[in-house]
Amino acid sequence: MQLLIGTNNAGKVTEIRECLATLPVELLTPDDLETSIGPPEETGSTYAENAVQKAKHYFDCTGIATLADDSGIEVDALADELGVRTRRWGAGPAASDEEWISYFLERMEKEENRKARFICQLAYVDAEGNLHRFQGICDGTITSKLEDAYLSGLPISACFRPNGYNLVYSAMSIEQKNSTSHRGKALQKFREHIARSFAH
Repeated sequence: MQLLIGTNNAGKVTEIRECLATLPVELLTPDDLETSIGPPEETGSTYAENAVQKAKHYFDCTGIATLADDSGIEVDALADELGVRTRRWGAGPAASDEEWISYFLERMEKEENRKARFICQLAYVDAEGNLHRFQGICDGTITSKLEDAYLSGLPISACFRPNGYNLVYSAMSIEQKNSTSHRGKALQKFREHIARSFAH
């Protein structure tokens, strides 16, 4: 079975490959395809809407079962500023990881309320064109500075500490991160769905 990961974000691709490594599927990205397929315009107002847009876009273009992700962080001190706009927020959509995280930490510098949560919504369009959705949430706090090198494409991974842990995302082992993170939790639900479908 082929499964297209509907993103070229290196950080997301790495996490998804790690979580799905033991599944009997051939994982592809848009870059692996002979035909160049650009990402769709994300016009949704929720994670679910954007994830579905991406999954349907890549499936319609390729006919390959597609898994797409939309995720973001919600920070209490910044009210509704982030969410589905996380990557496009602040320093702008073309900002490098370094520019984005520098702007974010500057905005958070004087904030006492450091509570935050990561949310991941996965949309899966199977080979028959049926849509399935899976969600994962991870609550935690924003540290005052970077506590580790961040993961490429995921700069906030170096200053988000999940509740119950002393480590930020990027300092965790692969196993810790994938069992704790918002994306890891959503992918576990997806894995269970795929396992059930193979069992039938």
